[in-house]
Amino acid sequence: MRVFSEALVEEARVVSRVADLSQATIGEILLVAQYLERKTGIPFIRMDQGSPGLPANRFGVEAEKAALDRGVGSQYPPADGVPELKQAASRFVKAFIDIDIDPLGCIPTAGSVTGSFGGLIACTQRIPGKDKVLFIDPGFPIQKSQLRVLGIHWKEFDIYPYRGEGLRAKLEEELAAGDIAAIVYSNPNNPAWICLEESELQVIGELATKYDAIVLEDLAYFCMDFRRNLGKPFEPPYVPTVARYTDNYILLLSSSKIFSYAGQRMALICVGDHLFSRHYPALTERYHDAGIFGPTLTASILYMITSGCTASTQYAYAHMLQLSCDGVIDFVEDIREYERRAARMKDIFCRNGFHVVYDRDVTRPVGDGFFFTLGYGDLTGGELLRELLYYGVSCISLSTTGSLQQGVRGCTSRMRDELYPVLEERMRAFREDH
Repeated sequence: MRVFSEALVEEARVVSRVADLSQATIGEILLVAQYLERKTGIPFIRMDQGSPGLPANRFGVEAEKAALDRGVGSQYPPADGVPELKQAASRFVKAFIDIDIDPLGCIPTAGSVTGSFGGLIACTQRIPGKDKVLFIDPGFPIQKSQLRVLGIHWKEFDIYPYRGEGLRAKLEEELAAGDIAAIVYSNPNNPAWICLEESELQVIGELATKYDAIVLEDLAYFCMDFRRNLGKPFEPPYVPTVARYTDNYILLLSSSKIFSYAGQRMALICVGDHLFSRHYPALTERYHDAGIFGPTLTASILYMITSGCTASTQYAYAHMLQLSCDGVIDFVEDIREYERRAARMKDIFCRNGFHVVYDRDVTRPVGDGFFFTLGYGDLTGGELLRELLYYGVSCISLSTTGSLQQGVRGCTSRMRDELYPVLEERMRAFREDH
């Protein structure tokens, strides 16, 4: 039996001013779920928004308090970041990825969203005629929304049928016209939780060099491939990265998930040394500066967006990065709760007739972590999203992420122990009704 009637869900849609539930954004689904909870007092199983569900790292909180007590709040921070954070970021990348990046190229941003916004601007303006972005989907919908704001065109393809050896031919096809300025993906992937394997990253890197495209590698879910023993500083295995295979890369690192520091909006955009110092005449002409990629990105683009990042939070992030390198903070163990939640939630869904849509990487089953994907019979993603709302479960359709597969994305971050029996009961009813 349904938890919410069709009429009530339709009321929530109208009041929340959502045009089409099947194509609703994360924010729109959130509004619908909140309306239904307020109207009825019945709790939702919230699988929509990927907001951290763990306490903020206490070392960061204390370091930020101490920075404010020292008076850093009275002064503007440097545009390219406080030296302590830049040094800590460079060391962190070496410790966990085994890549050398000069501290100059480690630039704080107000979350990875700001980092990608500035990075996409710089990438698409550096060479005339090379002005499109290629998304290896499924992916984070906001990055395409950023391109809408900027008036930048993009191409996209769903990687589902192109894993392993099939990736090279597909990328060659997309890059052959020579108009791709940047290649964007997340690893681990939001929403599918697939992980690109080393051979695939090598293909991406080699073709990025061949076609002079810059790879924006979003590492928001850093070390969260829990199938591997990642997260031991200065010890293999290291985090896989395209940076081993090309000089044309920008790494996006975030404090939001690994340190549960999302509310302070702090991330890093780490530009490879070669790219950071590369000169582009088109940037000189546009910005009337030296046209060097890194300084232009920092001073002429990112600074225009946020005028730097909150000083106290920079010191907090620096402290957490340093302690991670020193082995004091084991952030991988701190966030492993997401793996446990995913395993329990997927088990409940699969026992009640659902299936995992993106279920494999090239050589092994997909892991458990922050996100997972679900399908049900022959329901489309939009139909499944709507049906789940009737049973008090909120999620987003895979179609909004660039996926061509039918299903929805679920997030583990807001799951609580007392909700597992509720989820079990509701999905049992879902199975009986379908």
